[in-house]
Amino acid sequence: MPYDDRYMAYMGLAPKKIPHWEHWSCPDAETYLTGIDYYESPRSCRLRLRELYPELGLGVPADDTPVPKPTLGTDGHSSSTDAQGRRRVRWGTGETSHWDWGTNFRTVDDVLSYSPLEHQDMREMEVVEKRDYTDEEKLYESYRRGYPKEWGDKAPEGSTASVGFYNTMFMWPLLTFGWDLFLQTCLLPGFERIMDEFAEINRKVFRTFARLPINFVVCHDDIVTARGPVCSPAWMCKYIFPRYEEFWGMLRDAGKHVLFMSDGCVDAYVDDVMACGARGVISEPFTDYKAMARKHENCFAAGEGDNRVLTRNDPDEIRAMVESMVETSRMTGGYIMCVGNHIPWNVTPEGIKRYLDLSQELAHR
Repeated sequence: MPYDDRYMAYMGLAPKKIPHWEHWSCPDAETYLTGIDYYESPRSCRLRLRELYPELGLGVPADDTPVPKPTLGTDGHSSSTDAQGRRRVRWGTGETSHWDWGTNFRTVDDVLSYSPLEHQDMREMEVVEKRDYTDEEKLYESYRRGYPKEWGDKAPEGSTASVGFYNTMFMWPLLTFGWDLFLQTCLLPGFERIMDEFAEINRKVFRTFARLPINFVVCHDDIVTARGPVCSPAWMCKYIFPRYEEFWGMLRDAGKHVLFMSDGCVDAYVDDVMACGARGVISEPFTDYKAMARKHENCFAAGEGDNRVLTRNDPDEIRAMVESMVETSRMTGGYIMCVGNHIPWNVTPEGIKRYLDLSQELAHR
C-alpha cells in the first residue's frame, strides 16, 4: 500500500502532491470558502471544506450544534479587559486567555531555590505541559490511552501517528519563571542544577515517547524570536543541544523521527537542530527555508508562507509567494505548504482562497 503524501513529506520522500500543514484558526474564511455559515452549522461547513480542500486535513465537529459568534473584532472593539486588567483579543471562535508565566516567582532567589524534581506534579502550574511527572509508568499510561489498543507498541508502517511536546527543553525555564526572571538567572551558576532537574523530568517524557505506537514526535521549543536567537550559541550548547541529542537519540533507537517546531527565525540554529537528530524544522516565514533545503538533503521543512501576504490580498504577490514556496519544494523532498505565522481570524478570506487555489494548481512535483 503506497504511503500518503504527508508521511512521504515527513520522511523527505518527495510526494508528487505537496501536502499542507496549516495553523488554522479562521472560521470566517470557512464560511466564505464553503458558502455555509460556520457558526450556524459547523459540521456541515467543515465537511464541505474537506471536500473542497482535503489537503488541509482539518477535523470535523461531531454535530451541527451552533457555535456562539464572538463579539471581539465584530462589534467595533478589537480587545477587552478582564477583572485583573489584562487585555484579551479575538482568537478563532473565541478570545485569548493568559499564560501566567512565572507568577509564583518574584525574585532571583525564588528561582535559584526552586527544585523541579521536588515539584513534579505540575497539573496546577502554567507550563503548558500540565502533567504529573512523578510516576513514569502512569505518565506512559496517560499517553498510551490516546492510541488504538490493537496497535500494541508499534504504529502501522507509513502512519503519521505522532505525539507532540511543547517543553522540549528551552520552554521549561521560560514558562516556569517567566521571561524576566529567566533572563536574569540563566547565566548564574545556580541555574545549571535547575536545568539538570528539568532534563531529568524530560528523560521520563522521552522514554515514554519511545514506547508509544507512533512514528513521529513533534518537539516544540521557541529557541528564537523573529530577530533570531534568545541565548548565545555557547549557552545553547551547554544547556539545550546536548539534551536534544540525548532525548532524540532515545527516539531514533526506538524507530521514531523528530520534527522540530519553533517560532521565529531559526537560521542560526538549524544546523544544530539537524545535527541533534531532527528530520527538519517547522517555523515561521522569517526563516530562510531555501538555505535550509540547500544544506540538508531532503529535510522536512514547513512554514515559509506568510499571512501578511494573504491579508494584503494582492493576487500577484500571493502568486509570487506560492511560486517561491513551490521552488523551495523542488529543493527538498520534505517540503510542506504552510503559512508559518498562522492563519488567524483576521486574515482576509479572499487571500486565503487565492493561496489554497494556487497551491492546488501549482504545488506538485
